[in-house]
Amino acid sequence: MNKMVGRRVLWFCLGLLLICLAEAATSNSVRADDNPLVDKVKSMWRAQDGETVEQIISRVAKVAHFVPRTWGVAGAIDQSEYVFLSWTRHRHHRSLEEYVITWKVSPDGAIMIASTYAKPMELSWRAFALSLIAGEVADGEKNVNLRFLHDPTNFNFVTTAQGKLGNLLGHGRCTIVEPVSVDYLPKVDENQATKGDLWRVLLLVNCNIPGPRYFTRKGVITFEKREGQEWEPQSFLAKRIATFPPGSWFDHIEPDERDALERARKASANERREQFRGTAD
Repeated sequence: MNKMVGRRVLWFCLGLLLICLAEAATSNSVRADDNPLVDKVKSMWRAQDGETVEQIISRVAKVAHFVPRTWGVAGAIDQSEYVFLSWTRHRHHRSLEEYVITWKVSPDGAIMIASTYAKPMELSWRAFALSLIAGEVADGEKNVNLRFLHDPTNFNFVTTAQGKLGNLLGHGRCTIVEPVSVDYLPKVDENQATKGDLWRVLLLVNCNIPGPRYFTRKGVITFEKREGQEWEPQSFLAKRIATFPPGSWFDHIEPDERDALERARKASANERREQFRGTAD
């Protein structure tokens, strides 16, 4: 969990820096809410499903500890300009406890989310809400909306050849348990050995179907998606879900799959251990 905390401290520090820059940039100009650059982000930026920033903010605020505060402009950096929205988990939190979502507006007019933790917003409002709620669980927040976090239908933004993931889990009589992770993994270095620049959904599920217990009890489901590409199953159970009809994931296993199944069993145990260490590695 130390890495999770470290990332959140980094977001916090970057947020303070952007707030300070924004105050300096807007102190002698019009209010941020009247700034044409803020209006441009609100009107032109879209999630992959077509939702606007304001639609996402409104919906997320109803299910997560997410209280929008102030829009602002952080000025030009490397010929790009930055628009930010500050927010907090609780209405009465002090300003020093605020988080920040930042959009980068390039000279060619392209708009992209610059805050890595907020990148799930690009998928849909549900993906962003799930990522925030999962963070609340990891941080020990009170009154977390576990009902939303554990509702399989909220994961329908993940699609497979068999259909939408949430629907498949429902037909497979699966319930979601902790931990849950919906995040974006950036590529920090072109030469890094680990994966980067992708969205990842990672779940543990209990499924009331015939099959090996190490997959039907706290089975690991992992899907990943790169920009412009389809969701790809990564864990053994995810591959079965994406390949076979709901609930029939273990009805038939070919003899040549036995070794693969045993390797997957060991990998699944390792994946569960990694999850409980924290999913922000």
